[in-house]
Order: sequence, then structure tokens, then C-alpha cells
Amino acid sequence: MPTTHSIIKEISFFSDGFKLKGFLHLPPSNRPPVVIGSHGLYSSSSSPKQIELAERCNQFGIAYFRFDHRGCGSSEGTFEEVTSLVARCTDLADAVAVVIGSTDTSPRFGLFGSSMGGTVCLNVAGALGADALVTFAAPIRSRLLNTDSPGSAMSDAPGIFLDAQKHAFDITDRLSEISNILIFHGDADDVVPVSHAEVIYQLAKQPKKLIKQYQGDHPMSDEAHQKIFIEQATLWFSRGLTLPSL
Repeated sequence: MPTTHSIIKEISFFSDGFKLKGFLHLPPSNRPPVVIGSHGLYSSSSSPKQIELAERCNQFGIAYFRFDHRGCGSSEGTFEEVTSLVARCTDLADAVAVVIGSTDTSPRFGLFGSSMGGTVCLNVAGALGADALVTFAAPIRSRLLNTDSPGSAMSDAPGIFLDAQKHAFDITDRLSEISNILIFHGDADDVVPVSHAEVIYQLAKQPKKLIKQYQGDHPMSDEAHQKIFIEQATLWFSRGLTLPSL
């Protein structure tokens, strides 16, 4: 396996007036491609999955930027007041602009999103022109608030994915804009049904790949699943960001 001596730079930037903080993991190469991560709803940039993925990406000559969305971790904002899908999409778009606009990385970039972070990535990847995308356990829609028309348990994620303003969301129409995507989902996920991943795979363009983790749960608590995820995600980004385009 390649070895490397990474440099980690702390970076701050503003999104809608909120000061957000993150860390850029840089391999010892000139202007490498970069992956920008979006963490889960109640998580932060200190997610073990993101830290390990950042380290592994560096070993393959890819930079990685992990940051705290507004209201999370070390970033400004009160979670209950500032959290929404729209706000998180703005955070991610501003993070991408800052990172690829620097002299540290090349313009080629990928996105990684876990759970709600996956929703954020799916929602903006097409518009931002992401070169590669990896998601894990991403909900594509939340349960409708209209109790007269309850959502199917097989198709809608629970209400915890409603944003702070209690807005339901459905990003299905964005999925046809997606390509070069690797999708992970546990088939025993009781928070976001695996049917969400199946719809993503069905509607996204090639190249695409779906990996269903047998008896996998929402936190990806199985160490074997974690190992496979890191290996496959790194390879996907390596192929999508460092190999010449056909």
C-alpha cells in the first residue's frame, strides 16, 4: 500500500455569514484532486469514517476536506435554529468553492456524504459538477408531515430528517443529474430503508455501483463493513479523480 506524510491545514470560511471550520488533509503532491465530505445530521467533521477516509485518500494522492456544517462541531450557529437541507447545501457549495479555489488543490473534486450528508451531496453534485461521488445510507426523501397521507415505511425516512423548519424534502428529481456514483447502504438499516439506495442507483447515470451491506445498520457498526467501505470508496475516488478521462 502507498505511504505518505500528510499535512493537515485548518481552514475557516463563511457561509451565509456563519463562520465554518474544517480540516484539509493534503498528500505530498502538487495540487492534488480533492474530496469534500458532508457529515450526518447530528455528526461533525470528527466522524471516524471521514477521518479514516481522509487518511486513505491521502495515501492515493487525493486531498480531503472535512468540515463542520453550521450549528455543528466548531462552526458557528445554533443547531436547532440553523439546520436545514437548504442551509447544508449552501455550506457544502461554499466549502467546494473555497477548497478548489485555493492553490492547494486542483479543480477536480469528489463528494462524500454520510446519511443526511449524502442527501446534501446528491442534491448539489450535478449543479457543482462533481467528478465522483460516494454516499452512505442517504435518504432521498423525508416522511411527509401530512398525517392524512402518511409515507410508506419502505420509501420515506423518519421525521428526524425533517429540517429545523420542519420542512419535508424529496430530492428524487435531482438523481438523474448524478453520475460516477458509488452507493453504500445496509440492508438492515432501520432508519433509512435500503429502498432509497435502490432508487438512487436506478435513476443515476453510469458509471454507478451499489453495494448493499448484508445485515448492515445505519451507523455501519460492523467492522468488516467499515473496512470494505474505506477500501471501495478510496478506489472509486482514485479512479474517478486521478485517472485520465476517456
